[in-house]
Amino acid sequence: MVEHETFNLGAVGSSPTGLTKNLRTAGRWLLAAIYLAAGILHLATPGPFLAITPDWVPWPGWVIAGTGLCEIAGSIGLLTPRLRYAAGVALALYAVCVLPANVKHAIDDLSAATPHLGWAYHAPRLLLQPVLVWWALVAGGAVDWPFRRPPDSIHRTVTDKRAEDSSGPP
Repeated sequence: MVEHETFNLGAVGSSPTGLTKNLRTAGRWLLAAIYLAAGILHLATPGPFLAITPDWVPWPGWVIAGTGLCEIAGSIGLLTPRLRYAAGVALALYAVCVLPANVKHAIDDLSAATPHLGWAYHAPRLLLQPVLVWWALVAGGAVDWPFRRPPDSIHRTVTDKRAEDSSGPP
C-alpha cells in the first residue's frame, strides 16, 4: 500500500493573507451577531414569525422557538473554533429551510390590497438567501471560495518524495 503525504507548494492563494483572515473574521463575527439578534427576536417576539410560517408547518410556536434557539446556538458555534464547521453547515441548512417562510411572507404581503413592505424589501431578501447559505459555509470553514484558489497542495507518494530527497544536490 502506498502512503500519501500532502506537501504545500506555496501556490498563489494557498495561505490566507492578513487581509483575507481579517475579512473572514469580521464576516464570521457579523454573521454570528445577525443570527444572535434573530434568535433573540424569535424568542422574545414570536408573533411576526408565526404570521409568516406556512400552514403546513406543525406546531408553529414550538418551531419558531426552536429556530430561535438554533440561531443562538449557531452564532455561538461560529465563534467557537471546535464547533465552527458544524455551526456553519447547520446555519447554511437553516437558511435553506426557512426559505418557504420568506416566500410565503412575500406572497402574502405583495398580494395584499396595500402591501406593507413591497418589492423593495422582498426581492433583495429572497435573492440574498443563497448569499446567506454561502456566507454561513465560508464562516464555518466548509468552503473557501473565493478566498483560496486551488490547487494549494499536491499529493505525492512518500517514496517519490524520499527519492527526490536522496538524489538531489548535496
